[in-house]
Amino acid sequence: MKSILKAIFTTGLMLYCSISIFAADISIKITKKYLNLPISQRQDRGIMIFEIAGKQERSFKIRLATGEPEYWVFSDVSAYKGKTIKISYDGDATGLSKIYQDDKIAGQDSLYHEKNRPQFHFTTRRGWVNDPNGLIYYEGEYHLFYQHNPYEREWENMSWGHAVSKDLVHWEELAVALHPDKLGTMFSGSAVIDYDNTAGFNKGKIPAMVAFYTADNADREIQCVAYSLDKGRTWTKYEKNPVIDSKEKWNSRDTRDPKVFWYKPGKHWVMALNERDGHSIYTSKNLKEWNFESHVTGFWECPDLFELPVDGDKNKTKWVMYGASGTYMIGSFDGKAFTPETGKLLYTTGSIYAAQTYSNIPESDGRRIQIGWGRVAQPGMAFNNMMLLPTELKLHSTKNGIRLYNLPVSETEQLFERTNQWAGLKSDDANQKLKEFNSADKIRIKTTFKLSHATSAGFNLFGQRIIDYDMNNNTINGVFYSPADMTSMELTADIYVDRTSIEVFIDGGAYSYSMERKPVDDNKEGFHFWGNNIDVKNLEVYSAKSIWK
Repeated sequence: MKSILKAIFTTGLMLYCSISIFAADISIKITKKYLNLPISQRQDRGIMIFEIAGKQERSFKIRLATGEPEYWVFSDVSAYKGKTIKISYDGDATGLSKIYQDDKIAGQDSLYHEKNRPQFHFTTRRGWVNDPNGLIYYEGEYHLFYQHNPYEREWENMSWGHAVSKDLVHWEELAVALHPDKLGTMFSGSAVIDYDNTAGFNKGKIPAMVAFYTADNADREIQCVAYSLDKGRTWTKYEKNPVIDSKEKWNSRDTRDPKVFWYKPGKHWVMALNERDGHSIYTSKNLKEWNFESHVTGFWECPDLFELPVDGDKNKTKWVMYGASGTYMIGSFDGKAFTPETGKLLYTTGSIYAAQTYSNIPESDGRRIQIGWGRVAQPGMAFNNMMLLPTELKLHSTKNGIRLYNLPVSETEQLFERTNQWAGLKSDDANQKLKEFNSADKIRIKTTFKLSHATSAGFNLFGQRIIDYDMNNNTINGVFYSPADMTSMELTADIYVDRTSIEVFIDGGAYSYSMERKPVDDNKEGFHFWGNNIDVKNLEVYSAKSIWK
């Protein structure tokens, strides 16, 4: 016991403890910003509870390390400064003595410089991330909320993480916005600005930022509301949650992921909500009371619904509805029902999932900006998964009808500087010129190549197939793709290679895909065009900057 007390006092925690092997607790008077928590993936999960003056503030599952930690996570407790937190843990409590508070997170000196830290994609400081949530622009800031487990690199404890950016490129991570509560864990949702105070949450001239989220519990998934009056920094949950509980209506607990927006012609709010086998439409005048209107089958999770001009013509618009997998339909919307005019279409594949578009983008900007979850592991790191590059969505007329295109937003251009450009090369010459870039941990490559003597060709990185274009079967990496000009044998690709991921945009955004960047094994070829006598009509190489300071 003396050694434990000595360890406690040397960290300056002001701990008062009663530690046994199981079901123990400690008390900490908060004087710093963070509590640093030791983690070991070898440990079983236990439940940790924070209490202040007998009231439970947080409850979460955690693999508290008993020996040498594999990594550290943290909890921002700055809101509790001057108060004493009682920490209870129902697992092996040996690790309680390792918890310490500081104004830095453990490992902050190496933050964003870790071996497998993506350099131009958003990742959280610690823990797991998945779906982007509540994407909204407000007073010069792009908000990125996201599904987050702050306490481990694997999925659990679903909360809303939070980061902000002024340019969609450089991000500042803030404190967790929404923590689990008695109604459940915080699943995906969206956010709006209630300028007209329809919900009554506003304060004077300050409009409320209102978030809609799914609370998930063992019995059901219900839709809830929270609001912020300080630009998303702190949140108050609506005392009459939930606002929608539709399990019995659908005989299903799969009712989640509310996407809310203002429908100007009808002067009402619209919610697209995934329910059982598709997306439902609800309407509301006050963001609290919702009426079911219609349902479209054939989608799964994370709905989005938005209007876009066709070929940039604001007098000719169509509506797009999509789900988490990236499939979409084009149609019309009257404020209560979406009417499909196409079958299911596909504009993106690969690691992307649960993409969402931004709300409240100024009319002077007018873009429909999307961010998707990149299901890409970060091996050996204290964080896991990532967000893909923000892209702009557009509708273009094609030989097959109106189709959705996406390309990285213009703000990303600041990260890349062209260092070399060649034209009119054969593949062997192009491969020779690319050798000097084989060791690059981040790079962008643009190319147009022609299959003049082949029916299939592609582009590799150390044997990993970045592009595998089969003209006979009309596939790219096994996915059907039909170029706009079928008489052409050319393919254009814009390739973004980060430390752990690869994103590819084909033919100006007609199709895109993303993938994990595989670790280099014994393969020595580096960047490598393959195929019989390939003409590389254009090849551009760009250096890439880090988004982290």
